[in-house]
Amino acid sequence: MFQNSDFWIGLGVGVIAGIFGYKLMSEREQQLMALQQPAGGAVAANVPLAELQRQKEELEDMIAAQEAAQAQ
Repeated sequence: MFQNSDFWIGLGVGVIAGIFGYKLMSEREQQLMALQQPAGGAVAANVPLAELQRQKEELEDMIAAQEAAQAQ
């Protein structure tokens, strides 16, 4: 079994594929964690109050328009 060159080639290819797969998955996990972290309070703290009020009014207008459309 260990004398067969196909075995060693397959083993080498499998090991290399495993290393690259592990590296790819760990990089993607780090990217996902980086995307999730600032989505918390850091972004909300940087938005000025006037901008939040404007967005709130826009949302209230959109809600009122949809409620009026459903009432008809």
